[in-house]
Amino acid sequence: MSLPELIEIVPLKEPVRAEEITVPGSKSITNRALILAALAEGKTTLLGALWSEDTQVMVECLQRLGFEVHVTSDLEESCNRTITVQGLGGKIFLGGTEAQPLDLFVGNAGTAARFLSAFVCLGEGTYRLHGVPRMHQRPQAALFKALRELGYQVDSTNDKLPVVIHGIGPKAGKCKVSIEESSQFASALLLCAKKGGWTIEITGENSEESPYVAMTSKLIEAFPKNGGSFPIEPDASSGSYFWGSSSLLSNKRMKLHPSGMGHTIRVLHWPLSPWQIDAEFPKFLPLRSSISREGQLGDSIMTAIVLAPFAVKSIRFTDLGRLRVQECERVEALRTELTKCGAKVIETGDTLEVFPSKLHGAEIETYNDHRMAMCFAILGLKVTGIKIKNPACVKKTFPNFFQKLAAAPPHGLGATILDAQTRQPLSGEELFAD
Repeated sequence: MSLPELIEIVPLKEPVRAEEITVPGSKSITNRALILAALAEGKTTLLGALWSEDTQVMVECLQRLGFEVHVTSDLEESCNRTITVQGLGGKIFLGGTEAQPLDLFVGNAGTAARFLSAFVCLGEGTYRLHGVPRMHQRPQAALFKALRELGYQVDSTNDKLPVVIHGIGPKAGKCKVSIEESSQFASALLLCAKKGGWTIEITGENSEESPYVAMTSKLIEAFPKNGGSFPIEPDASSGSYFWGSSSLLSNKRMKLHPSGMGHTIRVLHWPLSPWQIDAEFPKFLPLRSSISREGQLGDSIMTAIVLAPFAVKSIRFTDLGRLRVQECERVEALRTELTKCGAKVIETGDTLEVFPSKLHGAEIETYNDHRMAMCFAILGLKVTGIKIKNPACVKKTFPNFFQKLAAAPPHGLGATILDAQTRQPLSGEELFAD
């Protein structure tokens, strides 16, 4: 069975002690590691790799390109896998022709779309990348411009997907790439730069200081070049929902430490490396008066925005421009859905200011965005009547998210989740997003 089209989260009434929650591996690290493993000179085993829609499309694309990729289960976390990739040292054996390009479907995975666009340039053939309609709206122009500067032919009518890329193998050269719209453009080029002989100059907001560009550079340094094993950290953005739940449930206006008032919710194996910017999320609780998307928090800023109506004073969330070009127009979506729940939210440029508000239930439109679904689901742990449309969209990065909410402590929060139409509680496989 699969998740219904509309579910309702029942608020928790009793204190929760959930100190053994696990979250799946990092999507950002997993998809970078898959590219690096394919570029390596030997067999690499990725431990604790995320197994979700975004990483599955990356694996499937690598297999279509001729890479030997084996996937086995992970006993510690059901949405992780052990993935073994036989690297080919920068070679790509399969490629299509101009008349019949090799087809690569990337879904709505920005990492797959951007990383593979650079990666297939190292092949010798023609490749067509395409995805779901939303992926065809997301920006690609800066990356395509950089690839053309390097001497590769990139055919797109509007500098977005679908795109046809003509691989001619490694070709030494220099290019500039702007990360004003997405740091993934620079990461795509950096992952392949050594094998391609490319020199990359990064421009735009935060340039070298972008946390996700820094993640890529550090992964490249740490990754085994001649095969071996590589552990994937738990996803810090996914963990933010549980840290956020602790803060939300612990007190009326979040004046106390997240573990106060009998609630203890913790995520096991929390990342200690500096690779994921969202590993800093617990340090932002209780919420600060101003939080920036640039250099302070990544996607977990969405979690903080949903918590903000319960703060003791208004909170300003700044530099949100990149949220507008991700899985949905997230700034508008957050403002719209929070307002629907009774929150006072003012949007000015790329800033949202959220004021202390008394919230009520509402049907939440998720815009097929996994993070919208998860953010507002935790709101339902405190606010009566929160219903989530299309909850299965969490399959993008966290297929067992609702199972974690419903699992008995200490491994979950023990929440009751209803089929909003039948009013019957959901459990087990019914809560898995497939």
